[in-house]
Amino acid sequence: MQPGFWEDQKRAQALSKEKSGLELSIAFYERERARLDDAVALWELADEANDETAREEARQALREAVQGAERLELSKMLSGAQDHLNAIVEINAGAGGTESQDWAQMLYRMYTRYCERKGWQVEQGDFQPGEEAGIKNVSFIVRGDHAYGWLKAEVGVHRLVRISPFDAKARRHTSFASVFVYPEVDEEIEIDLNPADVRIDTFRSSGAGGQKVNKTDSAIRMTHIPTGIVVSMQNERSQHKNRDMAWKVLKSRLYERELRNQQAERDKVEAGKADISFGSQIRNYVLAPYRMVKDVRTGVESGNTDAVLDGELDPFITAYLLGVRRKDRPGPEDE
Repeated sequence: MQPGFWEDQKRAQALSKEKSGLELSIAFYERERARLDDAVALWELADEANDETAREEARQALREAVQGAERLELSKMLSGAQDHLNAIVEINAGAGGTESQDWAQMLYRMYTRYCERKGWQVEQGDFQPGEEAGIKNVSFIVRGDHAYGWLKAEVGVHRLVRISPFDAKARRHTSFASVFVYPEVDEEIEIDLNPADVRIDTFRSSGAGGQKVNKTDSAIRMTHIPTGIVVSMQNERSQHKNRDMAWKVLKSRLYERELRNQQAERDKVEAGKADISFGSQIRNYVLAPYRMVKDVRTGVESGNTDAVLDGELDPFITAYLLGVRRKDRPGPEDE
């Protein structure tokens, strides 16, 4: 209602968007609060009438109210300044050659299937295939509602135990792959990036060969000299498209690095810091001698390994976002 509010269109639109979001949050809360009040009232009436049928209806209403409260708590956990942004995901195979590279490809499929379940769009960035099978590393952008807020829970090292399909003696192997997630920088976030600090190299992208071989130096490698951050992009046959995407990923990585530095300064003794560090092992996927997926941080587990590898990750991610932390000491399978 202030005079001249709409003269600054960019600021006005941002405030209007914030206002709509707050109104939606309040409406969500009031709806769930009314559901709880109705359930309590129904229980009191059933108790007064000593009506078991009405009590069962009240129990069902209370269960629904509890679910609503859990949804409210989860929405609170996704209210961070960057949680609404799109996500840039990178998967890197660990030591172990073909085994780890195959595991990295399995993780890539798992996350793309998870994004499909969420109705998110996936745009592939860099893709480095393995020598025999799998992938050395891959990066992709996930665009969707609170994509970064959800996927940030997946940062860390993922461990696979299985009978190797590449071992003629059918022995059990352990493989590792790391997952990084960065918020995609949007137009409202300004990154102070001096082009003079970035070294840009071009090279020929790898491919299937034959008629499809890339005969031009379309692949891009950007090195941010002050931090040593390196971004490669070769998915597109156009050098301009690869350059644009590499520039966007570099900005996002610098932004995420600054966020981590600020967080470290705010709380250097944060107890849960290891939960989000690169070197931490966050989840075990055991396919032999038994089948089990277990999150080391929260203790959440699932015996349906096929469903998990097909993208059923919400039970693990939700528990982590809600602050569930494992109380018992890790067993031998977690070490």
